[in-house]
Amino acid sequence: RSLIVGGVGSTLLMIGGVPMMTGLPMPPWFPHWLHHPYVQLALTLPIQLWCGVPFYTGTWHALKQKTATMDTLVALSTSAAFFYSLVPTFAPEWFISQGLAPDVYYEVAAVVITLVLLGKTLERQARQQTTTALRHLLSLHPQTARRLCEGGSEEIPWEAVVSSDHLLVRPGEKIPVDGVLLSGSSTVDEAMVTGEAMPVLKQVGDGVTGGTINQTGSFVMVATRVGDDTFLAQMIRLVEQAQGSAAPIQALADRITAWFVPAVLLTAIITLGVWLSLGGAVPHALMAAVGVLVIACPCALGLATPTSVIVGTGRGAELGVLIKGAEVLQRASTLDTIVLDKTGTLTVGRPMVTEFVMFDPKQDQRFATEMLGAIASLEYHSEHPIATAVLQYAQARGIPHQTVTEFQAIAGCGVTGFIAGRQIHGGTERWFTELGLTCPPYPATAKTCLWVACDRQVVGLLQLSDPLKPSAADTIHTLKAMGLTPILLTGDHQFVAQAIAEQLGIQQVYAEMRPEQKLTTIAQLQASGHQVAMVGDGINDAPALAQADVGMALGTGTDVAIAASDITLVSGDPVGITIALQLARATMGNIRQNLFFSFAYNTLGIPIAAGILYPFTGWLLHPMLAGAAMVLSSLSVVTNALRLQNMNPKLKRL
Repeated sequence: RSLIVGGVGSTLLMIGGVPMMTGLPMPPWFPHWLHHPYVQLALTLPIQLWCGVPFYTGTWHALKQKTATMDTLVALSTSAAFFYSLVPTFAPEWFISQGLAPDVYYEVAAVVITLVLLGKTLERQARQQTTTALRHLLSLHPQTARRLCEGGSEEIPWEAVVSSDHLLVRPGEKIPVDGVLLSGSSTVDEAMVTGEAMPVLKQVGDGVTGGTINQTGSFVMVATRVGDDTFLAQMIRLVEQAQGSAAPIQALADRITAWFVPAVLLTAIITLGVWLSLGGAVPHALMAAVGVLVIACPCALGLATPTSVIVGTGRGAELGVLIKGAEVLQRASTLDTIVLDKTGTLTVGRPMVTEFVMFDPKQDQRFATEMLGAIASLEYHSEHPIATAVLQYAQARGIPHQTVTEFQAIAGCGVTGFIAGRQIHGGTERWFTELGLTCPPYPATAKTCLWVACDRQVVGLLQLSDPLKPSAADTIHTLKAMGLTPILLTGDHQFVAQAIAEQLGIQQVYAEMRPEQKLTTIAQLQASGHQVAMVGDGINDAPALAQADVGMALGTGTDVAIAASDITLVSGDPVGITIALQLARATMGNIRQNLFFSFAYNTLGIPIAAGILYPFTGWLLHPMLAGAAMVLSSLSVVTNALRLQNMNPKLKRL
């Protein structure tokens, strides 16, 4: 409403000011009554005293904090024009006696206030465009859920779902919360999670994500994560946090703004004094000082960083890259080294057991079955991808689980526990050696080996293969093209790691690494001057993720890894690494462009407004034009930031 009042009043004031601004004779039909000072005062009062209230209250709050802000500049400049105009309005004779024209500048005060309000409105609308991704995420929540109860089902608000509720999901419905299928099967559109258009088959035991769309069949699921704990809620929370954060480069803009406003006030006073000391007319001196105050409003400087951050993180969310804050964006833009875990990061993360080898040929099949059942029972308590593969291998052979006591999972090493009074170990050859267990000679292989021991006697091993993700090679190629050094860091055997590295073209390999050794390796790289990112998906990657300058966790990984990371790659596709880094570089480049433009605008605009061109051209920038220039400078910064919405990362293919 204030913008409408200001717009109508300013338009009438500008029409009334045409005779003074142009000096041309007006036609008979021109509304000369609009030029009367009393009429112009009446039109200006509601704009100055109502539309301009936010600037006066902002100035008052700034004064209480012993500082000055953009509101200070607007309030001072418009007040100067308004109160100056009151003198020729009520005492025109004095001006005439001094040989001066009793001109009023009410339109300057009104138009500047209106233009700043217009600029704020346009900025607000433009910035709202940047939260498209967040609004889209919020819209993914279904409104209701169908909960099973005695005698049938009931429809309840999705917020009322609690963990362990059994829910019925029909074809075409959105899945209300995260959960696991109990019965039935269907295909699910997971595009919001993975970005992939192809539907995913879901069967009993498979997990489903709230907000995704059930397509072909009905199923019953048990709710596992509800409310603020769902994957969708976490995505929304991350985007909100990122868009509300400030990059370290913002501190530079804040420091400049802190002294910028007082400097502008001083410049305006000097401008007024110089004009008067050189014999300039009072109206010219006043308009020059007002022009300096108006054109120098640091709106563009204040928008330069946060607008780009909002757009950049919003675009990241659309592309499946969740960035925890603006500081992460800045750090990610300066990386030179990318350290990658193998299992689940570069490989599919769903290894398959290809062979179970028993070392003692004298042992019968019954003992082999017992050992396979024992190691599967241990792995039942682990969430490592290898554990899943072992369980599937045992289940396919109808081998039941056994009771495990004193279970222990040693990150980066393996698992151990007691089954039927026998101590069972399952893990890496290196760990077995450290435990004093003698591993029989076995031919080197590119497959992962899980060694098995019973009562400290090594009895066999499981061989597993885990294919590379389809985009892994192109991702490494793109990282190299971006000037980054990829490094493979894995707990797997040296021979396996080297084979994977050769397939991908990775030169540096660190194999058989425990979690603490991964952390140490990252720290050593940092100590040698590198800016390091770590990409992983498991609990054993969490320390390294936290140590790295930027930690990236795959959204398909463990909650611990995601919590320790700075960036979450929602789909689990390594392409997300290149998207995150290209987005970070583009966003920081956009911020630098905005800051440069803001500085350049003020560097050029303030001298022009002060009248530096007047001695050469006889032209003085009118405060209304200064206000328009200030608004355009802010809009140009916002428009430049909005270009990030069209940013499409490029993947260099082999």
